[in-house]
Amino acid sequence: MTSVHLGLPAVRPAGAGPVAVVPDERFRTGPLRDRHGRTARDLRVSLTDRCNLRCHYCMPPEGLPWLERPAVLDDGEVVRLVSLAVRELGVHEVRFTGGEPLLRRGLEDVVAATAALRTPGGRRVRTSLTTNGIGLARRAAGLAAAGLDRVNVSLDTLDPQRFAAITRRDRHADVVAGVRAAAAAGLAPVKVNAVLLRGVNDDEAAPLLRWALREGYRLRFIEQMPLDPHGTWQRSDMVTAEEVLAALRAEFDLRERPAASRGSAPAQTWDVTDREGRTGDVGVIASVTRPFCGDCDRTRLTADGQVRTCLFSTTETDLRDALRAGASDDELAAAWRAAMWGKRAGHDIDDPGFLHPARPMSSIGG
Repeated sequence: MTSVHLGLPAVRPAGAGPVAVVPDERFRTGPLRDRHGRTARDLRVSLTDRCNLRCHYCMPPEGLPWLERPAVLDDGEVVRLVSLAVRELGVHEVRFTGGEPLLRRGLEDVVAATAALRTPGGRRVRTSLTTNGIGLARRAAGLAAAGLDRVNVSLDTLDPQRFAAITRRDRHADVVAGVRAAAAAGLAPVKVNAVLLRGVNDDEAAPLLRWALREGYRLRFIEQMPLDPHGTWQRSDMVTAEEVLAALRAEFDLRERPAASRGSAPAQTWDVTDREGRTGDVGVIASVTRPFCGDCDRTRLTADGQVRTCLFSTTETDLRDALRAGASDDELAAAWRAAMWGKRAGHDIDDPGFLHPARPMSSIGG
């Protein structure tokens, strides 16, 4: 159990043991600000580190050492921390992630409790889900009824055989069915996230966009990031934003939206017209080659109750053990504020001293 003290909250290396919550007067009120003028309004909540796919850029064939069940926040603990973030810390958008969040049995209950929250100004909280889509076909309607606003579904290829090679699972049809069910349930806009892998599916930029325009989905390409469990990521292996855009310009008319319209969104967006006159948009999340750290408005809570200020953080602040030790909401909020105050200016992927995060993507949450 963790004791509660007065002072600044300490942080711990990611993956280390519990840390004490130590509030300070500077962190007793207000939203989640950092030293670089940013305010976190968007909370990403990982509900599990487990996944039912084995994408080779994310985890080995046998999976990873999963968190033991007692280490994972239960539904009530998740709702308490999310409620605290909305009521006291200025959060007005919550996205549930994993691992694979559809593996969480209480997902609909957590979504419903979150959707019922209101900010101090009376604003309804926006809710979304990032998923691999397996199981979404049978749960989309229930999630919509619980108050979920929209979904992001990961799909890297239109080819079932390639899908099986990338994910080590023959579930392509299930994912496509999930995307369709989400659209039918009104979880719109349905966004599809794709990672292009050199020599694997890097010829599918245009086919994926044609499909998305035809079906009415919003496609987002994401540069592969150094969050693999093997630590073998190489920048030269990554399909860059420029390569993606070059492939698209060969077939589509692209008009980049003004930078001011982007706000804090991770994707830069282009309006698109195809050869049949269909229109839509496409986004590119270029975390590596076009970092957007200066506009970041995100804070993250892992499935085991750790605050992470960045996907690439090498430190975490433990709220779980403090919560279970009886910390008050004021003490938990102060620890969260102090963690965000220490957020770095950027991820420094290009810095020679860049440290690969100890946790892989599946245990951080997207």
